[in-house]
Amino acid sequence: MLRNFLTVGGWTLVSRVLGLVRDQLLAALLGAGIAQDAFQIAFRLPNMFRRLFGEGAFNAAFVPLFTEKMTLHGASAARRFASNTMSWLAIWLAGITILGELFMPWVISFIAPGFGAGSTRFDLAVTLSRITFPYLLLICIAALLAGVLNGMHRFALAAGAYVSFNVVGIAAIILGAHVFHMPAQAASWGITLSGIVQLGLLYVATRRADMKLRLQRPVMDGDMRNVLRRLAPGLVGSGVTQINLTIDTMIATLLPAGSISWLYFADRINQLPLGVLGAAAGTTILPVLTRHHASGDREGSRETLNRAIDYAMLLTLPASFGIIALAPEIMSALFGYGRFTMQDASFAAQSLRAYAIGLPAFVLVKVLSPAFFAQGDTKTPVRIGFGILALNLALNLSLYRPLAHIGPPLASSLAAMVNFGLLWWLLHRRDAMRIAGVTMRRLLIMLGSAFIMAVLIRIAALYFIPDFMFWRGWTRIGVLGVMITSGAAIYLACLQISGVARVRDLAAARRRMQNPAP
Repeated sequence: MLRNFLTVGGWTLVSRVLGLVRDQLLAALLGAGIAQDAFQIAFRLPNMFRRLFGEGAFNAAFVPLFTEKMTLHGASAARRFASNTMSWLAIWLAGITILGELFMPWVISFIAPGFGAGSTRFDLAVTLSRITFPYLLLICIAALLAGVLNGMHRFALAAGAYVSFNVVGIAAIILGAHVFHMPAQAASWGITLSGIVQLGLLYVATRRADMKLRLQRPVMDGDMRNVLRRLAPGLVGSGVTQINLTIDTMIATLLPAGSISWLYFADRINQLPLGVLGAAAGTTILPVLTRHHASGDREGSRETLNRAIDYAMLLTLPASFGIIALAPEIMSALFGYGRFTMQDASFAAQSLRAYAIGLPAFVLVKVLSPAFFAQGDTKTPVRIGFGILALNLALNLSLYRPLAHIGPPLASSLAAMVNFGLLWWLLHRRDAMRIAGVTMRRLLIMLGSAFIMAVLIRIAALYFIPDFMFWRGWTRIGVLGVMITSGAAIYLACLQISGVARVRDLAAARRRMQNPAP
């Protein structure tokens, strides 16, 4: 499981780093104003579908059933099941895409209530959203193909295809700025074109894996009804984080211009560890838990959850504390260029700290949710999900006026903590989750080590680089890299001294992954 976890996490990290480059271009060329706000709204809706289907609900509903088909009935039955599911998905999403294109002004009025119909920002958001909206059709079908590959334990092929999203996006922004002189429109076209590329790559990968799917006349059989029963509640159960972020964006449209941009760039930094660690854990743990549940191995399920929590928190805790300590330096070094001012970077850093507070909870929700889905229980996460959505909305409405751009991300973080707490409590009550004593000890040491690291690097930032935000761009990036590297060294030294993660043990784990047992 660790090998698959790191494989998916590695590809996701490459994608996130390229995404960071893409966001830097957007910040420099569009700044934090009307065009940026309109583009972020146009990107929010299809991007929510990408994260839900690419990393959440669809995998939770489809992968266990596909894996069961492969295991019990063979590749031919699994192929027929996947082809039928893909055909239904294509018809349903094509209908939604057409309706979305026709009624886009009403959609924008709903997800951006603060834009005001007829304003420049509103009209631009409608135009850009019509360009990006077909992406949801493309990426959801691509997610099905990725689920097929994950079910066949070909995690690298599925994860690698998503890198193309940012490669195409970067190319589109550069061409839009320097050739067509319309960066917002070009960035929007880049989203839809990337969906075509991702779908093509995954289609080729499934054919090479001897899983040749095709569109057919869809049949509503028992298998498809089972998918729908699991998918509908799973959209809320595993997608609460994304829906909460969408609520954050809706509330942000009620704040001054630029607030949407500050929240977006803060969320992008927060999504780097969340996507790498949370998505990797959720993707790789689900097939393993499904097999344990099918064989009645309760102890194996508990051990798998313990390992997943340990692996995820080993890197999530230092990421969370490090982001809180260096948020101003991170935002100014990565985005403080061109039209994105230092004041924009400062406001975005405040939002980033509010998101980072809840980062461990965000990741743990992605780790614990598959424990329910592996058992075919989608009702419990959806019930919790509805409650969390209501809580997040109530917190947003309570906090956005007194805290402005800090309110929405803080509301999401608090809601994620409650979400994690409820999932943990229910799994423990069912005897499906039992933290071993050694795991708890390791978690406490990781927490203490991350805190020590954060205090030391914050002191260094305050006393040794007080004028950091006014330095030259490459100098800022270089110094930030040194500080992050120093923080990592401090954290690893604490783990080495405590015995939680010795260098020789990490080297041995790397050798095992390079030479896995047959």
